[in-house]
Amino acid sequence: MLSKKEIKDIQSLSHKKARSETGLFVAEGPKIVSELIQIAPKQIQTIYAIEQWVAENKTVAATVLSDIELERISQLQTTNQVVAVVKQFESKEPNAGESFCLYLDTIQDPGNLGTIIRIADWFGIKDIVCSSDCVDLYNSKVVQATMASIARVNVYYDEEGIWLSKQQAPVYAATLGGNSIYEINKLTNGVLMIGNESKGLSDRTLAFATERITIPKKGAAESLNAAVATGIILSHLI
Repeated sequence: MLSKKEIKDIQSLSHKKARSETGLFVAEGPKIVSELIQIAPKQIQTIYAIEQWVAENKTVAATVLSDIELERISQLQTTNQVVAVVKQFESKEPNAGESFCLYLDTIQDPGNLGTIIRIADWFGIKDIVCSSDCVDLYNSKVVQATMASIARVNVYYDEEGIWLSKQQAPVYAATLGGNSIYEINKLTNGVLMIGNESKGLSDRTLAFATERITIPKKGAAESLNAAVATGIILSHLI
């Protein structure tokens, strides 16, 4: 049984301030927790689970809770068997001259950021740089959308807004009026910039672009979801 303090401490991780102060975040559900156990076991501080999950994962140390207790510490609308309190991952500043990176400008939808991290993982991209006003990496909805790719992709926040100015590699801006992605050769290094869900890339960010690129459209849709656009572009560039 959890104490009131334990419950309060875990619940507080739904807030960015508490996550920043403790260096912890919450991951939930059998799939994401099982993957984290496999790929980053040392990052996991504590696991809380219902008896069924514990019985199915006998080699994993976990605190058994009732459904009601687990629901109290869950950050999801529907509680999902297991909750893990995890240490945040070390973040390193990447160099676009050595690999292909994504630069995300003011991506504020948690589902989009999480999905983009998962897409990057699919295409073997190891580094993502986020502008300072992107949604927090450890927001519970971001974590869930990554489906454990959060442990495989380095996400660095450009808090001072100077990362792009230090890069010597080509910088490709995803815009509506750019050159067709079908005319660009495969890339091994450089930066792909993806903009805000409704406003696109800011003028300041666009100023760093060496080339503007686009996904040619045939229909009447005004725009594409940021994560969908990222996946389409990467499928042709990587």
